Order: sequence, then C-alpha cells, then structure tokens
Amino acid sequence: MQIHNKTFVITGGARGLGAGMAAHLAKLGANVALIDLDAEGLRQTADELVALGVKSQGYVCDITDEGQVESTFASIRADFGQIHGLVNNAGLMRDGMLIKIKDGKLVDKMSLNQWNSVVSVNLTGAFLCGREAAAIMAEQGEGGVIVNVSSVSRAGNAGQTNYSATKSGVATLVVSWAKELARYGIRVGGIAPGVIATEMTAQMKPEAIERMLSAVPLRRLGEISEMAHTLQYIVENDFFTGRIIEMDGGLRI
Repeated sequence: MQIHNKTFVITGGARGLGAGMAAHLAKLGANVALIDLDAEGLRQTADELVALGVKSQGYVCDITDEGQVESTFASIRADFGQIHGLVNNAGLMRDGMLIKIKDGKLVDKMSLNQWNSVVSVNLTGAFLCGREAAAIMAEQGEGGVIVNVSSVSRAGNAGQTNYSATKSGVATLVVSWAKELARYGIRVGGIAPGVIATEMTAQMKPEAIERMLSAVPLRRLGEISEMAHTLQYIVENDFFTGRIIEMDGGLRI
C-alpha cells in the first residue's frame, strides 16, 4: 500500500508512540485521524501534523465504549471520506503481583478492577476499533491494513498478569483477522516492541533503566522512529499479513 494520500486512524495518538507513528506517516503524505481521551494532547498533535501539510483531526473517544467507538469511526469516515488503515496503539498498564504473601499470610492480590481496566482498554478496545475499521474498509472495497501493537510481554511476565494476557490476545487477533479479512483485501499485522524510549521512560530513575537494559542484548532502549519504521514496512509490504514483528533489541522475558 502506498502511504501518500491515504487515511490512517491511530488510537492512543495524543502523545508518545502514537503521536510518533502519526508524525512518521504524515511526513510520508498520509492523513491521520487521532483517537485518545486527552483532548489537549489531541489538539496539539493534530496541529503539528497539519503543519506538515496533511489533514489531521483528533477525536476524544473511550475505546472501551462500543457506542462511542461506533460513532467516532462513523465521524472519521464522514470527515475524511475513507479509511485505509488502523493502528491499534492505545494501551494501559496497571502492574501488580497476582498475590503477595508475608509471614505465611495473604497481604495483597491483584484486584478485579486492575484486571478489568487493562483488559477493557488493551483487548476490548482493540477489538472494537478493529471491527469498525474492518467494516468500513470492507465496504469501501479497496482493501486496507490493520496493525495491532502487542508487546514482548505477550510471552508472559511476572507482575503483569493482566498486561501480558492482553498483549498475547491482541497478537492472536492479528492471526484471526488476517485469515478472516484477506477476502476483502485487508491485511493485518502486529508489532511486539520491547522497551521504547518515551516520556514515561524518561521519568524513570537511572538505576531502573540500567536494570532493564541489562536484559537487552543491544544495551539500549528502542526509539519511536524505529517503531514507526516497522509500521511503515508492514503498511507498504503488500505480502505481509498474519504475522508479528518483534522489535525488542533481542530482549526475552
């Protein structure tokens, strides 16, 4: 797929990875619709993209709410005319151990709210947005592409029962959707990043960063630009579907 003059929807697009991938696509001539709960962040990012000479607009939407997702995608279709791609990037982390035992007694456990909140955003949100984007692209009859952002944690990581389960889930959606949607010319791929340098990692203590890097063979964080380059590959390679690209510097957990 040629990126120039195509319209892409990016969830979690107000800042961080989402904003970085949006800027990369915009520099290649794509129009970008941004979905997030951060209204001010959406406005700022959309303005930056418009300054690059493309059309961009932000949409405040709770991706866990079916009605909001349906109306938001309908609005994007009306505003932009068509949708050619979706990046399911929005995500939430609420880490914690399954249980904590002290002196032989249970002192804490992962709450149902911790579980449900992460599942709702990371998995249900990806499902709802993927469904709406796929329906629009199938009706258009011109094909398209969906990219789900998974994680190296999809293999299972201590302290991330909820997050790991959802990132494994969005990876399996890639395979299922690729098989179902190929008949409509819609490809589906995934990216499973390791630790990427963002505003969040910039606020971490140096010793915490060093502990993380000790497990990464390349001994550095990934860059947003590298994540965006991986997205570009998936979008532009018309024979790529049903697969996950591991973009983790060799990290294994």
